[in-house]
Order: sequence, then structure tokens, then C-alpha cells
Amino acid sequence: MKKILISEVMNQNPISIEPTASLLDCAKKMVQKRVGSLLIVQNKRLVGFIANDDILWALVKKTKSDLSKIKAIDIATKKIATAKPTDNLEEAIKKMKQLRFRRLPVIQNKELVGIVTIRDILNFNPDIYEEIKEIEYLKAEQERLNQMDNTRRPSRFEGICEECGNYDTLYKVNGQLICESCRSMM
Repeated sequence: MKKILISEVMNQNPISIEPTASLLDCAKKMVQKRVGSLLIVQNKRLVGFIANDDILWALVKKTKSDLSKIKAIDIATKKIATAKPTDNLEEAIKKMKQLRFRRLPVIQNKELVGIVTIRDILNFNPDIYEEIKEIEYLKAEQERLNQMDNTRRPSRFEGICEECGNYDTLYKVNGQLICESCRSMM
């Protein structure tokens, strides 16, 4: 497993979108391409990541007409774990497990050159199913914990604060998604 490089497994044509694309355009592309997320790319550089959950969150909080006004980059995750084509597959699997991610964009010379997903890895080597199954279990467990409204240990992610409207790291407190500033004022 150590000798297999990510470049041998990765998809060299990841589904991407421009940062200025509206959330409506993102949703349409996700449906059209049958994917749950898009890489946001500008001049071959990865500048963000948007998942269907981000669009659903915006749909619940905003009107349908707002989806055509809000740009993908406005709500995208900008800190993204990546891999290099020269990394070995074992390192990628370890990173996926540690971060509980199902996919890693592949970057070379600061440009997006591909993406490696759990599906790509399993298609390449089905014998590692048990190892990959652990990532899926951890991800499902994390999603279950995120759904719980636990004020002693709020879940964190990036988005738009329901109190002040600023884009920041959010905490789920008493059923609301709020930034650190608003959280400290409670």
C-alpha cells in the first residue's frame, strides 16, 4: 500500500465551479453531475469547497431568490485538507480517517490536479474495505453528534451567524448557529 501513489488512484477531472457562481448554479451542477460537493476553483487554484449541506442550510435560512444572489465563495469552506499526487495512498487514508473526510483535493504547484475519494480508493483496491469502513463509521457518528443539541459541547463549522450575519466559525448553541462573538455575549 505504501508504494501506491495518489496520482495512480485520483480522478483527474474533479467537478468544480467558479467562486462567483450562485448557490442556485451550484445546486444545479450538483444535481446534473450527481455529486454532493463542488470544488471552487479560480485560475486552476482551489479557493474553496461547498457541499450540499451548505446549500441546504442557506435554503432554510434564506429565501429561494437569495440562492441566485449568494455566491458560492461567500459560504464556502476555505480551509481545506489536501493531498499531493506524490503522496502515497496509505498517507491519504490516514488523513481521511483522522479528519473524517471522504475526499481530498489533490494539489500540485498550488494548482488543482485532481481529487481522491473513498470510492476511487475502493475501486482501485477493494481489499481495503475494512479500513475505509472505519472512515464511514466515524463520519456517521460525527453527523449524529452534530444533530444533537448539546450546549456543553457545541459543534463547530463555518457559515453565516444567525445573530449578526457575519461569516465565521459557528457554534450550535440552544438550537442556533452563532459565531464566537455572539456566543460570548450570551
